[in-house]
Amino acid sequence: MNRDIFDELFVLELANNHWGDIERGLKIITSFGRIIRFNNVKASIKLQIRDVDTFIHKDFRDRSDIRYIKKTIDTQMSEEDYVALLKAVRLNGCIPMATPFDERSVDLCVNWGVQIIKIASSDLNDWVLIEKIAKTRKPVIVSTGGSSLKDMDDLVTFFENRNIPLAINHCVAIYPSEDYELELNQIDFLKNRYPNHTIGLSTHEYHDWVSSIMIAYGKGARTFERHIDIDDGKLAVSSYCSLPEQIDLWFKAFKKAKEMCGSSGYQRRIIPEKEKTYLDALVRGVYAARDLPEGHALSDKDIYLAVPLQKGQISCRELMNGEFLLNPLAKDQPVMIDDIDSPYAYNDELKKMIYNRGLVNNHES
Repeated sequence: MNRDIFDELFVLELANNHWGDIERGLKIITSFGRIIRFNNVKASIKLQIRDVDTFIHKDFRDRSDIRYIKKTIDTQMSEEDYVALLKAVRLNGCIPMATPFDERSVDLCVNWGVQIIKIASSDLNDWVLIEKIAKTRKPVIVSTGGSSLKDMDDLVTFFENRNIPLAINHCVAIYPSEDYELELNQIDFLKNRYPNHTIGLSTHEYHDWVSSIMIAYGKGARTFERHIDIDDGKLAVSSYCSLPEQIDLWFKAFKKAKEMCGSSGYQRRIIPEKEKTYLDALVRGVYAARDLPEGHALSDKDIYLAVPLQKGQISCRELMNGEFLLNPLAKDQPVMIDDIDSPYAYNDELKKMIYNRGLVNNHES
């Protein structure tokens, strides 16, 4: 399965923070588009789509005491408005993405060219909706807040059997989440249990925008999601939502985490020359313990080890008993690679390494 689309992908969840106002929605997209371009990251701005007329039962449409129903109705938008928002997402260089909450909304995602579909935590075992989403063959990200292990396993198996790319987000569905509720070790659990899938973090904490993403990246999360909003002085911003300047900080924390984590965790790193040079200065060189004649076979009593190691001198790493001297050595003189009949003397690459490491020796000064 092609997982590249999920790698280092930031999902900025617009949700219903447009409040049914197309101009506000466009302003949010434009504000965050600037931050995305400035930080040069791969990002999606995600919408939530509901066919409100069928999503809410007709007998409950006037129930303003039910928060979810009231907000859904208050933020209802026309299909034309959603198309305009998705166009703005593309114009800002972002991947169009959406969470459909019903089957007709899945069809709209297809018609509107949405590239990635999100399954919300609440729908992780809504198999009618999941079957519909799978038929689109589009890449899917799922949040796992509050889900059972069986439900997670069933969902992963379902998408694996259909060879549909699936990213799995660790999520705590508490809005907002306190730091002690984040359970970031679950990233380790998901990586171990689902090794063939990209693991991500969908987070709703509100105390800082640095710690969780740095920890999550270090644990191997590679896609990240936060809710976004703007403070226009008209509507209150939910504490779990991020403002543009906070997302800017979030992106920079990601880049710092990536810098500090370095190269792949699946192979040995390339050791920089300055590190090798530093360590070479700590390695002991081989010195003559007494005057030694040409042709002498070296033994433990003939040499001693001490710092510094000099250029061209053999070290404790290359020392082998029984090597024959090609030249006579005076007491306390360094044993050079050219002074002994050693396998290292016949390996040009190793010989070059010995010549280039350590301090300038007395013969070169």
